[in-house]
Amino acid sequence: MGDRQDRMHVGMFFKNTGHHIASWRHPDSQPDAGINIRHYSECAQAAERAGFDFIFFADSAAVRETDIEPLSRSSQYTAYFEPTTLLASLAMVTERIGLVATQTTSYNEPYNIARRFASLDHLSAGRAGWNVVTSGNHAEAFNFGRDEHFEHEDRYRRAKEFVEVVEGLWDSWDDDAFVYDAPEGRFFRPDGLHKLNHEGDFFRSRGPLNVPRPPQGYPVIFQAGISDSGKELAAATAEGVFSGELTLEKSQAHYDDIKSRMTRYNRGPDELRIMPGLTAIVGRTTAEAEDKERELAELVHPVVGLAYVGTLLGLDLSDHDPDDKVPDPFDGPRGDHGMVRGIMELVHEEDLTIRQLYEKLAGSYGKLTIRGSVTEVADTMQEWFEAQACDGFILQPLTMPGDFDDLCELLIPELQDRGLIRVGYEGETLREHMELNRPQSRYAR
Repeated sequence: MGDRQDRMHVGMFFKNTGHHIASWRHPDSQPDAGINIRHYSECAQAAERAGFDFIFFADSAAVRETDIEPLSRSSQYTAYFEPTTLLASLAMVTERIGLVATQTTSYNEPYNIARRFASLDHLSAGRAGWNVVTSGNHAEAFNFGRDEHFEHEDRYRRAKEFVEVVEGLWDSWDDDAFVYDAPEGRFFRPDGLHKLNHEGDFFRSRGPLNVPRPPQGYPVIFQAGISDSGKELAAATAEGVFSGELTLEKSQAHYDDIKSRMTRYNRGPDELRIMPGLTAIVGRTTAEAEDKERELAELVHPVVGLAYVGTLLGLDLSDHDPDDKVPDPFDGPRGDHGMVRGIMELVHEEDLTIRQLYEKLAGSYGKLTIRGSVTEVADTMQEWFEAQACDGFILQPLTMPGDFDDLCELLIPELQDRGLIRVGYEGETLREHMELNRPQSRYAR
């Protein structure tokens, strides 16, 4: 798909105690990590010392809808900081690492999001990124005066216009509009101010934004949709894609698909980084990695495991036994979902029970998992990168700290030794870390 950078990009996906559904029960975990700023500060500083391009936070504007019993036994979906607020705090204790937060287009307004991320970009001196989602948690509707979620196609049409409005608002001021000329009494140049005056199918916004143009021009735009509408949105707007294919061949096809769509939007393929989510279970030996995963699997409460698989597949499994075969989900609400297809292919290939499935996926939420020694894991990452199945990875640690530390202290040095990723930061901003150009204002003279 044309030229691309010759180095892999690597981000770290933060999730309170870690991505494994039993991570909060591990004896080395901080159970209240989701609302513990010291925990996040220490982890952010460790990720920066390792040289990650960015740290990444997911978000949902609701408690996940499931039965109260499994919910009460899980740390994953209940108590955690709103991510842009958290990242503003982490910007004060880090200097280089990028700061990426998820915010939904379904239950926000463009002006609020534009202001929030412009502010974060200034607070962090150009390290902000926005992960654009349309909300997958249907319970969010009930918190915003709606009885049901937006229809799928409307969600993505709305999201595309939403991003256009946000970028237009980020261009409210020229880069050099604020002259701060005290002797002449001129705070800004009048011709450096622009009203957007947007009127579209979903939004009206006059502008201007009451924050100067972000240091990066625009904070880096991420996106994670895997439906056809999601891939089209990524091709039109995204600069980083959080993807979820489980095999090299399917990731290659996904990579080619999205990058080939970009020409429709006058974009080149190197204007976007495709980065699969990766649960890399590493040890100094293969046996050490297997022991780490086995120890956590033994901490999964069966009620939580059933609810977890049910959430992944869009099924109610509360009346099932963990040792039952996995039911067919394709008549359910997520039957056409790409992640569901990938999971069920795995189920059929390995003839998995529900218990075996949740033990296998307990740390990945349906994303790619690689198990083994540091060398084995790095070999697979290198194979995917060199085969143009991706431009890098977003790592999903099983536990934080613990597995998180192993990724920072074992895996990253191995990738650096191979020349696959840079050693230390060469730039100041997230765009520079990801080797992305700074966008010019639409009003540039």
